[in-house]
Formats: sequence, structure tokens, C-alpha cells
Amino acid sequence: MTGEQVVAAYHDLYQVERSFRMTKSDHAARPIFHRLRDSIEAHLTIVFAALAVSREAQARTGLSINKIVKTLRPLRTATITLSGRQIQVPPRIPDEARRLLDALNGGH
Repeated sequence: MTGEQVVAAYHDLYQVERSFRMTKSDHAARPIFHRLRDSIEAHLTIVFAALAVSREAQARTGLSINKIVKTLRPLRTATITLSGRQIQVPPRIPDEARRLLDALNGGH
């Protein structure tokens, strides 16, 4: 292996380790003990999908997934039932959250 290949391999290893740290901390992932192969594969698929979405969100915004979650978590839509009618009340979106949502949406 050349020196450049060693550095590239180390960088790849760092990215994998960083991803697992992100999965464990920011996604609050905990060990789940599945016994059936289908359950294990389904769990891994969900974890890796969440990781892929997180990495894309970080790439689009330049923010950590922790910051993204903290900014967007307070946004809630309320459903109010009044005299048998349901009314949807959208959240008020602060400027910081609006910029974040625009970045996640690719500016559309």
C-alpha cells in the first residue's frame, strides 16, 4: 500500500466510525436483540436508512444532525376537534427553522 492509499483507507475508516457514533448518539440507537433473520435485516435497513438521511441532511445544511433535530423538534401541527369538526393548525416556523427547511428541500 502506498502512503496515499493508507491515508485514504484511514479516512474511510474514520467516516464509518463517525457514522456509528452518530447513529448511537444522535439517533439514540440502542442494542435491540432480534432472533429472526428477517427482523435483523429489517432493523439494519432502518438504521442505515436513518444514517443515510442524516448524512444527506448534514451535507445539505452544513449542520450536525443534533442541531437539525433540536431546531425542527418544536415544530408541531395541532389537530383541534371543535363541534365534531377537525381543524389543522400549522406550526409557526421561526426564521432559523425556515432556512433549515429550505436547505433540506434544496431551495425549492
